[in-house]
Order: sequence, then structure tokens, then C-alpha cells
Amino acid sequence: MQDEHDPKDEPVRDDSTLDAEAERELAGVPEHLRDQGDDGDDESEQGVAKLAETVAKLNEELETARQEVLYARAETQNVRRRMEKDIADTRAYSATGFARDILSVSDNLSRAIDSIPEELREDGKFKGLVAGIEATQRELDRVFGQHGVTRVAAMGLPLDPNVHQAMMEIPSDEAEPGTVVQEMQAGYLIRDRLLRPALVGVAKKPD
Repeated sequence: MQDEHDPKDEPVRDDSTLDAEAERELAGVPEHLRDQGDDGDDESEQGVAKLAETVAKLNEELETARQEVLYARAETQNVRRRMEKDIADTRAYSATGFARDILSVSDNLSRAIDSIPEELREDGKFKGLVAGIEATQRELDRVFGQHGVTRVAAMGLPLDPNVHQAMMEIPSDEAEPGTVVQEMQAGYLIRDRLLRPALVGVAKKPD
């Protein structure tokens, strides 16, 4: 029967023996790896700090680039909207100059019709002529309507400086002061823009 192993039988190694073994083990480790304790931790922390700094800088540059892209996109949309509005305005108001010039023709037709005495309107010799002038006036009004040209309402309305131009004051007991009681020249709009103001006379209290 074998004797049980007793740890007490092992030889006791003194500190010098342990130091010698540590030296032999250390001899097998490359020199540049022997002292990587605290120095390795410092280098690792420095690397992490540099990485964090780089990431923060990249994030800042990315945010700047994103803001620039958003600004450029918004500016592009604004330019596109302005161009679309300019095109729409050009289409809507392209007839402004022509319509303003042709208003004098409409004025002359209206004066011609208003100046025809009632007896001539029933005269067989002039009846066709009067009907032709009136038909021309109606056709001109129709063409105006197709291009958004409309007559300014004036008679019986309060004076509106945006569309009326007061030429005189007329004493009146029937109309409120400031009410249009006479229209000397018709005014016109082209869509929502004033083409020509109406020249009017407004009521005032009698002296």
C-alpha cells in the first residue's frame, strides 16, 4: 500500500528560489512587452480620447454639411416658387399694356353710343348703324372678360381711393357725403390689379 502524498514532504522554496524562477520566466518575454502595465493603460486612454475627439469633429462637420444641404434645398425651393409665380404673373398680366391702350377705343365707342339721340335709334336709316356700334361694344367687353379685364364698380358706392379718383364734389341731399354720384370715366381692373382708376364725382353736404 502506497503512502498518501503529504504536502509537508515537498521541499520548501525560499524567496531566492522564487526570484530565480521569475527571472527565468521574464527572460522569455520580449523586452518591449515587459513594462506594459501602467504605460499601456495610459496609451490606451490617450487613444480613446483621440478617437472621441475625432468622432466629435466628424459629427460637427456632418451637422454643418447637413445644415448647408437644408439651406441649399430651401433656397432652391424659393427660387422655383419665385419662377413659377413670375411665369404665372406673366401669363395673367401679359395683356396689361395692350388692354390699357385699347381702353381708349372702348371709351370712344361708349361716347358714340351715348351721343346717339333716341329718335335716331328708331330711325330705319340709322338703326343698323347703332346696332353695329353696340355689337362692337359688347364684343370688346367679351374680349376684355376673356383676359380678366373687368369694369370697376363706382356709382352709388363709397369712394374707394384704391380704385376711384375723385375729380369733384357735388352737393347732394340724397346721397351720403363721400358717395360716388357721377362717373366721368370708367375704371378697369385686370384680375386683381388696377388697370385704370374710375374718375368720379362724390357727394357732399349742400352749403
